Amino acid sequence: MPEYLAPGVYVEETSFRSKSIEGVSTSTAGFVGPARFGPIKGEPELLTSFADFERIYGGMDQLTYDQKSVHNYLAHAVRAFFEEGGKRLYVARIYSKASDSEGNAHATTGDGISGVDLEIKARYPGAAGNVPVAFSFKFGQNILTSVPKDPSNVSDTDLSGTDLSDRLNVLRGVRDGDVVWMGQINQHQPEGGDIYRLEQYFDNSEKRNSYRLISATYDDVSGVTRTLSSLQPSAQVRKITMTLTMDHLGKFMQPRSWDNLTFHPDHPRALTTVFAETPQYRATELYNPLIITTAATDGASIALELLNQTSATGLSGSILDTLDDYFSGEEKTSPSDAALSFSILLSQGSDGVRPDATAYQGADGGSSTDKGSKSGLRSFEDIEDISIIAAPGSTAEYSNVNVKPVADTVTRLLISHCERMRYRVAVLDSADNHLVSQVRSYRGQLDSTHAALYYPWVRILDPVTNQEINLPPSGFISGIYARNDVETGVHKAPANEVVRLAINFEQLLNKGQQDVLNPEGINCFRFFPGRGYLLWGARTISSDPEWKYVSSRRYFAYLERSIDKGTQWAVFEPNGDALWGNVRQTISDFLFNEWKSGRLLGLRPEDAYFVRCDRSTMDQNDLDNGRLVCLIGVAILKPAEFVIFRIGQWTGDTRR
Repeated sequence: MPEYLAPGVYVEETSFRSKSIEGVSTSTAGFVGPARFGPIKGEPELLTSFADFERIYGGMDQLTYDQKSVHNYLAHAVRAFFEEGGKRLYVARIYSKASDSEGNAHATTGDGISGVDLEIKARYPGAAGNVPVAFSFKFGQNILTSVPKDPSNVSDTDLSGTDLSDRLNVLRGVRDGDVVWMGQINQHQPEGGDIYRLEQYFDNSEKRNSYRLISATYDDVSGVTRTLSSLQPSAQVRKITMTLTMDHLGKFMQPRSWDNLTFHPDHPRALTTVFAETPQYRATELYNPLIITTAATDGASIALELLNQTSATGLSGSILDTLDDYFSGEEKTSPSDAALSFSILLSQGSDGVRPDATAYQGADGGSSTDKGSKSGLRSFEDIEDISIIAAPGSTAEYSNVNVKPVADTVTRLLISHCERMRYRVAVLDSADNHLVSQVRSYRGQLDSTHAALYYPWVRILDPVTNQEINLPPSGFISGIYARNDVETGVHKAPANEVVRLAINFEQLLNKGQQDVLNPEGINCFRFFPGRGYLLWGARTISSDPEWKYVSSRRYFAYLERSIDKGTQWAVFEPNGDALWGNVRQTISDFLFNEWKSGRLLGLRPEDAYFVRCDRSTMDQNDLDNGRLVCLIGVAILKPAEFVIFRIGQWTGDTRR
């Protein structure tokens, strides 16, 4: 309580309102599965569009396992999720390498022997990394200028002689570690150009900061280092930068470029810094798909080695001769942009082998190789936002005897994950090419209040192959869940909704077939003439009739999690009547808003819900052990799954 120790006026703030509970989001999904590129460990990144997925995980191009191409089910599911109305998605990419191969595409500039060769490697494993990488050199304007030693003496403008006693050489627009080409073009000193690294130092003779130019070749007669004061007025100093362009990682993606790159390892825009193996920022790790390393420590040497890879070498001798001819004003051969570029193809990137159930389950981050980074389904455990979980494509090729046990295990892992995390629902795919009798047998193995099964697969026009393909339902269903939540509310059953991307289904079911499947909790896709391709089922795979419907399970998860998050303030408060009343009021206000929004059954609030938190819900033992027990009851709306109209004949004089 406040202390009042001296006479005076004390102004204090107090609250006359109960705490409020804000409803949580229920439309965020999490997908786990193989992709063409991207991280395989660590916290998944939030995606808000399919373009986000492409930038990080590659496009929809097919995967290759054991020289056999398979559809990229995860990428198709992500596309379907956003097309069907999804807004937020987390993706956990899984990868199983083949034998001892690393799986990352890689290449080396030059002959791979020189100590200044660059090692170029795709940051993540996958065949998507087998693309060309182009290096293009850019030479800026001459940045060498001269200013008076005495700023007040501006009359000395004659630079035709060699006496610089009244002038200072200055480089404009450079920083420590930049790499330049410098040529002393003078008829009395016809010395060829060279590549230098700039090193800033304090010039004691001039009492100012200046630059040294450290040579890349170390064999000129003047020594390995030049100072600005030693340069002739006619010398040219041109800054060298590089543009790196990486070809697209997917069919519909654009090539990516990085401009103004330089070479010295300590420079912030150096190749080895921008494409560092362990970057400083998370964005760099996600969006820079390459790792570039070299044993060389001098930027000038690296630049010269890379220049020797271009086709400009040999136009008039060495690359230095070519540049000297070009910039001297006595052009013999002017190298084009193409001549000052070269390309190298990354190879040996692999999609590995089809992931097993262990890969889907993921690592817990406890081993020395994981370095605290989780993977697979376990990487979703630390993300509270997710409420929908799926593993698109895990049941593909189910008839294969090697795939069936893996698919069954993955399905159980999804269910186990959602039951453990409490507030999540697993969207389960039926197997491909299953008949009605087979999907009934498959459903008979499962029972959970936190999962729903969908059948059959959805047919779309594949934008990659321009052919019709069948895709697992989970991507479409997750998007429909999200669309239903945003447009109507989580209390409504996610059914009687159009499947926007569908052009057909793997099997067209009739009413008789659904009469068999629906009571067993198998949600069906149906085609209705004049209405299109619809999702026509909203049941869980639970044998408990209280949790028969998906909407019931998801709405209760919404209520429970909202109340859980909205009452955290009550922890460690004095456990007495004042706290009990505040908790009752807080929860009652939240449920009243739910009732007013039409999400609870009943004409009056007391018919829709009740909240008890008093001596009737707690005994002395609870109080002694610091427990506050609140009993909440809600009358939720069930979906009108069977709409029945009873019609009979009556005559005009019959009383109604």
